[in-house]
Amino acid sequence: MSSSLAARRGRWALLRRPLIHRRLIRSVLNPRELIRSGLAGSALTSPGTPPLGAAPHLTRLVLPLRTVRDYSGGMENPDRSATMITVSDRSAEGTREDLSGPLGTRLLEEAGWEVEGVVVPDDRDAIAGAILAAVDAGVALVVTTGGTGLGPRDVTPEATGPLLDRPIPGIAERLRAVVADRLPASTLSRGVAGLRGRTLVVNLAGSPGAVQDGMPVILSVAAHVADQVRGGDHT
Repeated sequence: MSSSLAARRGRWALLRRPLIHRRLIRSVLNPRELIRSGLAGSALTSPGTPPLGAAPHLTRLVLPLRTVRDYSGGMENPDRSATMITVSDRSAEGTREDLSGPLGTRLLEEAGWEVEGVVVPDDRDAIAGAILAAVDAGVALVVTTGGTGLGPRDVTPEATGPLLDRPIPGIAERLRAVVADRLPASTLSRGVAGLRGRTLVVNLAGSPGAVQDGMPVILSVAAHVADQVRGGDHT
C-alpha cells in the first residue's frame, strides 16, 4: 500500500462519535438487535419516514469504521455539512485506491462544505445503513459515488430509493443530461436523488469523471435545498 493511500485511509478511519455510535458502528446488527439495544429510533428512522418493519430489505446494517461525524452536538454551519459515500467492493476491501470519494470531498470542501468520507461495499444494506447514519447525524447533504450502473452488484439506486421521502428526479435527470452528448453511456446511470427528512441524498456514478462533472450540478442546488427544508424563503 502506498504511503499516500495509507494516509488517506487513516484520515477517513478516524472515529469521532460518542460511545452509542461506536457500539452501532462496530457491530453487524439486525432490526431485532437494534430494537433490543434501544438504537433503532436514532439509527434507522427519521421524522415522517416508515417504521423499521416497513423496510424489510434492511435485514442487517453494516457500517464501516470510516463513518460520519455526529453533528447533533452542534457545529459552525450544519446547513453546509455533507457526507461523501464511496460504494465499491474493492475499495472497501482495500484492494483498490478510492479516487472518486476523495475527489468529491475536495470539491465540496472547496465550495465551503464540511465533509466526512465513508467507504462501503456494493451491498444494499451497507449502503442504506451509511445513508441512514449520515441522516441521523444531521448532515444536510449525502452524495454517493458508485453502484449506479447495470452490473449485478450495482444496487445503489435500489438501496437509496426506498429511503427517500420526497424524490427529486430533476437532479438525477440533469446529472445524466449534462454529459450525455459527450458521453452517451452516462444515460445508463440509474442514480436517484431526493430528500430523506431534511437531508438531500444524491447518487453519482462511480468514476472520478462522473464526480468531476456531477458535483457542480449538485452544488448549484444543494445550498438552496438546505435553506428551503429549514424554512428559508424561495429567493
